[in-house]
Amino acid sequence: MARKRLSPLGPGATLIAEPGPTLRPPIADIAGASAAGAALDEVTETLRRARESGRMVLSLPLAVVDAGHLTRDRLAQDPEDMAVLIASIRGRGQQTPIEVQELAPGRYGLISGGRRLTALRRLLAETGDAAAYGEVLALLRRPEDAASAWLAMVEENEIRSGISFYERARVVARAVETGVYPDDRSALRGLFGSVSRAKRSKIGSFLVLVRALDGQLQHPEAISEKLGLRLVQVLEQDPGFADRLIAALIGAERPDAASELAVLTEAQTPARAPKPRIEVKGVVLERTGPGSLRLQGPAVDDALMQALADWLRAR
Repeated sequence: MARKRLSPLGPGATLIAEPGPTLRPPIADIAGASAAGAALDEVTETLRRARESGRMVLSLPLAVVDAGHLTRDRLAQDPEDMAVLIASIRGRGQQTPIEVQELAPGRYGLISGGRRLTALRRLLAETGDAAAYGEVLALLRRPEDAASAWLAMVEENEIRSGISFYERARVVARAVETGVYPDDRSALRGLFGSVSRAKRSKIGSFLVLVRALDGQLQHPEAISEKLGLRLVQVLEQDPGFADRLIAALIGAERPDAASELAVLTEAQTPARAPKPRIEVKGVVLERTGPGSLRLQGPAVDDALMQALADWLRAR
């Protein structure tokens, strides 16, 4: 076959060389892939450690968080405070994560942040906007044991004011009932070890009230320290007082905290014995105290006074 001869390049012609494939040694590809894989593994491990150590904020569906995992120390939520929190989340979103622990894959128990969780659930029910309110920001905690989880919940709420002695004592009682602590003393020291001994002693006193009346009270968080300690004193002195107090609560209308407190206040006040009183022929005789007698009525005159004097002389 005749070989074709190429014409020489003319003046001004430009020689363009088409780039050919660049040959890389196979070892370079292997090294690059290995480095990328190692970097990905490192990032994955870093994220895992951050998640498990509570340094990564998770976004969890509301439905996977169990708010009843621990007995909450706050029995009632102030409507005004809740309204302010709801307005804040509606305007700015959730600013502070709640704390949870993993109960099972995809299931979490609430440790702290119950008000934020409640606010988000109310907003979701009100608006139906799952994109805005269907998930809660959370930090994953891994308490060493159940006692650590209870302590975390108590400490988070102790930072805020407004937790009553009754609510504190109720948490202690539940921690003992569920076996988290073996007895009241251990629970008090474990959950409230950072408070003063005097305050811890008062919480312990309120345990008597909790165990006598829990489930019968509608507004226990409203019981003041003074009233609660007085009720405890009467409960300890009078074995039948608890039954009478429960009967009084059941028989009373208690639409609000004030009406319930009125029942408790009246019940703990010892009833005064009726004063002996005799009425004879228009004269009322009433003993007003030790060594004191009062006479009154239309028949009380000078003649009666003289007759009484004569009677006393002859007696």
